[in-house]
Amino acid sequence: MMHPPLTNVQAELLKVFSRQIPDEDLMELRQVMAKFLLQKSRQRADVIWQDKGYDNGLMNQLLSEDA
Repeated sequence: MMHPPLTNVQAELLKVFSRQIPDEDLMELRQVMAKFLLQKSRQRADVIWQDKGYDNGLMNQLLSEDA
């Protein structure tokens, strides 16, 4: 079975994890990555929100319809 090449993210993570690090550092690294991905997701959601012309009034209306 042929495996696709690593993505740039996978290659960088392999470099970071090529040595043993303390568990505390690993936890901190996980938090940094999670925070980074959350920030990117929020930025993308904001762009979509603006492109579609959404506002809080519309969201409140949609939420009240489901209740």
